[in-house]
Amino acid sequence: MIFRDRTEAGHLLADRLAEAAQDSDLVLALPRGGLPVAEPIAVRLGATLDIVVARKLGAPGHPEFGVGAIAEDGPPVYDRDNLRHAGVTEESMAATLAAEREELGRRVRRYRGDRPTPPVTGRAVVLVDDGLATGVTAHAALRWIHGRNPARVLLAVPVGAPQARDLLAREADGVICLSAPPDFRAVGRWYENFEQLTDEDVDAVLRRFHHALK
Repeated sequence: MIFRDRTEAGHLLADRLAEAAQDSDLVLALPRGGLPVAEPIAVRLGATLDIVVARKLGAPGHPEFGVGAIAEDGPPVYDRDNLRHAGVTEESMAATLAAEREELGRRVRRYRGDRPTPPVTGRAVVLVDDGLATGVTAHAALRWIHGRNPARVLLAVPVGAPQARDLLAREADGVICLSAPPDFRAVGRWYENFEQLTDEDVDAVLRRFHHALK
């Protein structure tokens, strides 16, 4: 399955979630890429749309190789196999962790501004991203959400690596993944248009959604 863009993927996910998550009242997107996927889902469910900010932790010297992730003020989550493959330990990730916490804080302030952290306790939540590669970023976000005592958390993605989908099925109350190709390789491979998004794109989606509610 090849998606035209993130918005089309979101509409297709919304069709699947219309029954599986019809009682969900909070959709949390992982910005930047998860937000345009999440918008049509929130509209379809009549749910609140908000964000949970997470950052990948790249191996020192090889930042593109993710060995862990953090979400908001939650603890780091590490992929043990990737740590071993990169030849690093949690202790040796201290400088990377500090730098990514600083950037995460900047993004929280930039995207959320004066808005409070979305209340999660007792709510049925859908966490949305544009795809799963290792799944470690979504893993950190799920841990953060679970720490706030939701009633239920579903993870929804258009496409993902089968092993990441199966791993996260143990962390969420359910995983909705439209496509899990065995030759996955990279999220962008499964989109015709997978352009990099900006902070301004995040602002535009949130502004459009909340304006529509007025």
